[in-house]
Amino acid sequence: VPDFGETITLRHLANHTSGIRDQWSLLSMAGWRFEADVITQGDVLEITSRQTALNFPVGDRYLYSNTGFTLLAVVVERVSGQTLKEFTQERMFGPLEMAGTHFHADHNTVVPNRAYAYTPLGREEGYRISIPDFDVVGATSLHTTVADMARWDRNFYTAEVGGPELLEGMHERGILRSGDTINYALGLSHGRYRGLPTVGHGGADAGYLSDFLRFSEQEVSVAVLCNFPSSNPGNLTRKVADVVLADAFPEPLPEQEAAEEEEGEAEPDPDPVPLSESELAELAGYYVQEANDRPTVLRARGGHLFLEGRVRLFHEGDGVFRPDGSEESARIGGSSDGSVTFTTPEGVVFSRTPGVDRDSLDLAPYVGRYWSEELGVEYEARLEDGRLF
Repeated sequence: VPDFGETITLRHLANHTSGIRDQWSLLSMAGWRFEADVITQGDVLEITSRQTALNFPVGDRYLYSNTGFTLLAVVVERVSGQTLKEFTQERMFGPLEMAGTHFHADHNTVVPNRAYAYTPLGREEGYRISIPDFDVVGATSLHTTVADMARWDRNFYTAEVGGPELLEGMHERGILRSGDTINYALGLSHGRYRGLPTVGHGGADAGYLSDFLRFSEQEVSVAVLCNFPSSNPGNLTRKVADVVLADAFPEPLPEQEAAEEEEGEAEPDPDPVPLSESELAELAGYYVQEANDRPTVLRARGGHLFLEGRVRLFHEGDGVFRPDGSEESARIGGSSDGSVTFTTPEGVVFSRTPGVDRDSLDLAPYVGRYWSEELGVEYEARLEDGRLF
């Protein structure tokens, strides 16, 4: 890993505040084909070694990076002299009797009772197998079962492996350079659901999706493992919790879910303080974080505002918006000079940029070949029928 001029600690890697670029994003841009090309630990290290900069200064903000977990796996292997599979079997999975759990370092290894993941080919065309061809461990390639997840969860109360101090430390949230605390700890994410504190983590690889949600105060946990890309394990864990903890929640079911149960179909939840179509149009647009040119888009649709077209933003009044599923709020506001800014719950500020008249653009100057030393790949931009490809 190159020297980026700043000290990156193991804790920075574990709570995703290192700024190191994500391995899957890099490999994708470099032309690697997931589910077709075999990707090894060495491939991840090679492309990481090419990088000349970080996404942001170390500790400035939280951004999930799978590379951090892969590098932590390399550290464990070099310090212990064992593979991650051997180390975790000896120190964790073996003592906890998690017989169905292992890190899968060779994609050709036969796994008894393995559930394959699938993805649809198209309407009435059937399905194909959708599994990762990864020889990479740390950020991925963990095979497990729901029963073994229950054994893993039990250890957070018995502290049989690791001891109370270590397990308590796993719950310590990351702290940014600004002093702000993030919701992410060490492989665990803090949150709230219907008024109760939660700890958990979700994940996805190829057609596999999973979610693990613990209500520590009630000593109730839910693990859902899926093998189809349209599955929603995060929603399923919460629906199970709705049943198991029905009498424990201080807050009622969200109105939309309650309406779905009663009527079969529900209208979207209204904003606490509704905005007119013209007001929404004033806020929608293309925003850029000036520090690193990072873009984001706010879209107005159906009388509501969405972040990146996916996350609903509920207007709570005076320019305060709460992203759907979040306990924290974002802000959108204008200033006397006519500029508009969007501030995320983490305090990251984006400024709206003026729209571009695409018909007036001269595309010819963009045509050519582009080489990236960091990716080891060449891109070609060409004009066809007045459009850039």
